[in-house]
Amino acid sequence: MATMKVNELSKDDLIWQIEYNSDRCTMCGQCVAACPFSAIEARVEKRRKVVSTGPTPTPKLKFETVPVIKQVVNKVNFCRGCGICKLVCPNDAIKPVRNPDERFAMKIRSNTGDSVTRGGRSNLNSDNRTFDKIIVGRISQMTDPSLDAQRHTFDMLAPFGRVLPPERLPLEVRDGKLEVASQTPPVRWIYPVIIGDMSIGALSCRMWEALAIATAYLNEQAGIPIRMCSGEGGMPLRLLRSRYLKYMILQIASGHFGWNRIINTMPEMMEDPAGVLIKIGQGAKPGDGGLLQAKKVAKHIQEIRGVPKADLLSPPNHQGLYSIEESVQKMFLSLNAAFRFKVPVAIKVSASATSVSVYNNLLRDPYNIVGGFFLDGLFGGTGAAHEISLNHTGHPIISKLRDCYHAAVHQGKQGQIPLWGGGGLGMTGNLAADATKMICLGANGVFTGKLMLQLAGCVGNEKAKCNACNTGLCPVGICTQNPVLTQRLDVDKVAENVVNYFLAVDKEIKKLMAPIGNSSLPVGRSDALVTTDKAVAEKLQIQYGC
Repeated sequence: MATMKVNELSKDDLIWQIEYNSDRCTMCGQCVAACPFSAIEARVEKRRKVVSTGPTPTPKLKFETVPVIKQVVNKVNFCRGCGICKLVCPNDAIKPVRNPDERFAMKIRSNTGDSVTRGGRSNLNSDNRTFDKIIVGRISQMTDPSLDAQRHTFDMLAPFGRVLPPERLPLEVRDGKLEVASQTPPVRWIYPVIIGDMSIGALSCRMWEALAIATAYLNEQAGIPIRMCSGEGGMPLRLLRSRYLKYMILQIASGHFGWNRIINTMPEMMEDPAGVLIKIGQGAKPGDGGLLQAKKVAKHIQEIRGVPKADLLSPPNHQGLYSIEESVQKMFLSLNAAFRFKVPVAIKVSASATSVSVYNNLLRDPYNIVGGFFLDGLFGGTGAAHEISLNHTGHPIISKLRDCYHAAVHQGKQGQIPLWGGGGLGMTGNLAADATKMICLGANGVFTGKLMLQLAGCVGNEKAKCNACNTGLCPVGICTQNPVLTQRLDVDKVAENVVNYFLAVDKEIKKLMAPIGNSSLPVGRSDALVTTDKAVAEKLQIQYGC
């Protein structure tokens, strides 16, 4: 007998196994054609069959060669469990099934000597969310009646930009009139939810376009002043030169990709952008730079970023910036000057044990130009990262945002540098509840990215389903530049889904503000929250109920 190859990758090692019923299969080939990973293929099998055709049993042995669909087993073309094969099969003859005895990650590491990379969020502890242990428990009733969520007018705006305290406002009384004596820091009052930074390289051009269309519609038609962050890598010239730029936050990350094009287009801009976001860190892989693989660097990405078709690696930090003070003096000051001190500039960092130290130093900013502090938590992430980073680095967003808010209160400077938090918001599909709880804990607003992909039809989840954003083979056309796969995405339908979802979020946030009795955002109203978890109550300093 041949030697057993026990150390090679086998079907039993894979996270997902293909369950196939040949009796139902008509060999139409739709599943093979639709699988972007080439994880299944058409083959033939020789089968033994015993038949009897006479009036009395006269068994005869017969061998048949039949066509079948087989699962490919190797470290490149393995099934990600996306379920596209099941979706297109007209006879329900094939589907992926999770393998509880998988040991794929261990096998890959031992066979390749390389780290496992994938897309999506962390696959650990996603079922034990602090958000779900907190409820809005303060309900105004008799002495301070609740508001009518349907008829009352609500102030649903959050600041993006430095907010000066009353005593520092440059106001003078001249001839009996109150006048501004000198220029104040720029502030944009926007909706308390931002579509998080996802680049036009990480997303397909059709997905990015759908988000941009939805953002414009929400502002121009629905009257909801939502902003969208570009992500690293610049944006199309047509958008930079359009009046819709005012709804976009331009991100500059450590790779500085696409910024030559932005700078050269400044004289042609009809509108100033909504803001600039300097990305220092991100929740999916804190302390690590981004990576856009060559397979996703399509021709239009090369043009926008001004790069050849190659792996685009962002450094883990901004080169030349080695302290918080340098960040303020160089990056913030230069970017403010570039836009004539009319555009707020904020910073984005990953939530960690050092976040409060960074925020404390920014609060002491003598230039009054730090326009926001974006904190990205543990469960953030929409694109590609090393699995070790996704699962074993970072910090949950709630407690660290609460620490930053307390640090600002301790200095008496809460609200001066707006706090924005993200990372896992809307994981259960309910962004309004998560956002309201974050605001009550001290956030001025929140940002979300992964949820937008789910609204568009993303089939991945936090339990190892799909998670193939890094491969450039997204089966639904969201995180790929493959022209065949991107056509699977309906731009208009995605934009419609995003618009409808935000209309629902707007109603739901009001439904949570009204019982509290707040007609404006309940920033820092932790007295409105209750938890049944003692540890959560002690850490966040909110009420404990049992």
